Amino acid sequence: MQLTITQSKQLKTKPDPEKLGFGTLFTDHMFSMDYNPDEGWHHPRIEPYAPFTMDPSTMVLHYGQGVFEGLKAYRTADGHIQLFRPQANFKRMNYSCQKLCIPAFDEALALDALKQLLRHEKEWVPNAPGTSLYIRPTIVATDPYLGVRASHTYRFFIILSPVGAYYPEGFNPIKIMVTREHVRAVRGGLGDTKTLGNYAASLLAGEMAHQAGYTQVLWLDGVEQKFVEEVGSMNILFVIDNTLVTPMLNGSILPGITRDSALALGRLWKMPVSERKISIDEVFEAHRAGMLTEIFGSGTAAVISPVGTLKYEEQVITVGQGQAGPVAQKLFDAIMDIQYGKAEDPMGWVEPVM
Repeated sequence: MQLTITQSKQLKTKPDPEKLGFGTLFTDHMFSMDYNPDEGWHHPRIEPYAPFTMDPSTMVLHYGQGVFEGLKAYRTADGHIQLFRPQANFKRMNYSCQKLCIPAFDEALALDALKQLLRHEKEWVPNAPGTSLYIRPTIVATDPYLGVRASHTYRFFIILSPVGAYYPEGFNPIKIMVTREHVRAVRGGLGDTKTLGNYAASLLAGEMAHQAGYTQVLWLDGVEQKFVEEVGSMNILFVIDNTLVTPMLNGSILPGITRDSALALGRLWKMPVSERKISIDEVFEAHRAGMLTEIFGSGTAAVISPVGTLKYEEQVITVGQGQAGPVAQKLFDAIMDIQYGKAEDPMGWVEPVM
């Protein structure tokens, strides 16, 4: 398929890279591609960033049939632009498509289109320390129809947003609380996909956490409500007795790419790594025994986010004296240095753009 480019007639003013927030500014252009049963995925194009016109009965608005991804483009010290494991993002997106009855797309075509879009929008990739260009590929159902079935038509689009730190705390430890009142996902459902409903299901508990002075919610499994799963926007990892421990992927936990990267680096460094079921009671018992030395989250937006305070029912513990621990710091530095081209890439994760 031939990708076409339509230039925007009016370009936006570029933001100050030292004053970027997260997810509020968007570039001049976007990528779009359409699907119908007769033509399959077709008409790939780069076009001006603009609102969609949607029928009030468009299916995604009623039944939530949509998937998305999140990744970033980074500017290196010598001015080059590169991606971090984008193939893994598009592979996971196609897995989400399968779970949501959305037709699979050509991952190589999507990556090539993304790289062309980034070259077109290269001036939007910020150069201040810790900044990046956030990338949001999305597919939504577009049939104008009221009835519970899979849509016949879809729109694939990619938008770009220059961003700073995801959490206001930056790399400083955050506070999270465990909820047993709410459930995010169960095995056999959609917990291992990046789909709209997963995040809608997390909002109420997240708001309650914010009102209580906490940054995020730590979810337990939806069946027994005793085993740790993930945080609202990231996977969770523990250092217990000098072992890097994280909940095993069980069908209700998102297979995070940063999670996988952290585990791979841990193994590369000969650190004991354990993917297994871990109960919230075990976490608190390990703290009482002096064996829990670190908790941190992992995700594209924040990379590695240390956890300084954990609340479960009436118990509140402080981990690592409320400071970022050495394992979290080492992983954060190693991943960031690879992403920004400051260190060698021993795993072949970097994808050059220009």
